[in-house]
Amino acid sequence: MDLPLNQIIVGDSIEVLNSLPEKSIDLIFADPPYNLQLQNELHRPNMTKVDAVNDKWDQFDSFAAYDKFSEEWLSACKRVLKPNGTIWVIGSYHNIFRVGTIMQNLGYWILNDVLWIKTNPMPNFRGVRFTNAHETLIWASTKKGAKYTFNHQAMKGFNDDKQMRSDWWLLSLATGAERLKDGNGKKAHSTQKPEALLYRVILSSTNPGDVVLDPFMGSGTTGAVAKRLHRKWIGIEREEKYVSLAKQRIDAIQPELFDNEIFDVRSKKKTAPRVAFSELLENGYIQPGKTLHFRKDKNRTAIVKPNAKIVTLDGFEGSIHQAGRHFMNGSPCNGWDHWYLKENGQMLNLDVIRERYRVDNKNND
Repeated sequence: MDLPLNQIIVGDSIEVLNSLPEKSIDLIFADPPYNLQLQNELHRPNMTKVDAVNDKWDQFDSFAAYDKFSEEWLSACKRVLKPNGTIWVIGSYHNIFRVGTIMQNLGYWILNDVLWIKTNPMPNFRGVRFTNAHETLIWASTKKGAKYTFNHQAMKGFNDDKQMRSDWWLLSLATGAERLKDGNGKKAHSTQKPEALLYRVILSSTNPGDVVLDPFMGSGTTGAVAKRLHRKWIGIEREEKYVSLAKQRIDAIQPELFDNEIFDVRSKKKTAPRVAFSELLENGYIQPGKTLHFRKDKNRTAIVKPNAKIVTLDGFEGSIHQAGRHFMNGSPCNGWDHWYLKENGQMLNLDVIRERYRVDNKNND
């Protein structure tokens, strides 16, 4: 079966997921029912009614029923995810802890929990609790140790070139022109997510051409942002009234017609051709017998051997990575970043020499 790319499929999320090819999806963003358990209507102090989430699709008979539903759709998601794919699930305190437990029981490996800090949350009108000013997103891979996409450098661009944190501020609720309205001018969907939130999710954990799936498509935010960022998308939604609105919204988007390379934000280091340390030796970029300095420390050095191993002064022999771990008491070490070679009176990082080799090779092709 071919994937129904760039389409919204009308139907039950679990049934549709189980009909898709296994290991075919790069990223899943899921905004499932929260099971808010609202018993009564909510009113403001002036007695006006709050337009809260009271849709039938958010109501379950019991926690057990909700847990069964969660286990079924999460299992179906795990089946269709590629081994290097990831899933994002958003929720509130009503459901996210139950969902997180089920995810771990199913073998997902939680990478982060991210807090969406709302700058304009709805107040707690009765004043009996703290205002709920955030929602939680769980980001998980398919299993412990699985490889996955994370555009670390791209995310730094959203945080003054510092590592992106797990608390995401300045992301408001979907308001203004972004908020979809029905024929009466009211909110078309009670839990529409802002595009800014999906922008970070999709940009951080996919690449152009990847397939993004939303099993609870709702107002279509996931498809809209995926289309803008040159990703393929699939939506699943059982409520016909949302499907038509989401289709109109997504069809109206005309992404910039640049080659996918423009939309590729992966680190150049990660996409550069692989180069082995031995290649630098074989091609004369580093000579056997040369001294390498660990983090420019003159007291922690190693000698380059002809077989591409290095040997430290205390007798440890191994690769540039293994020798680095030796000096770091077993902690992970990327030798390209931590070893330096003295050249013309300057300390040059091995990664600089590797890049010189790449450039020369490219020019000689």
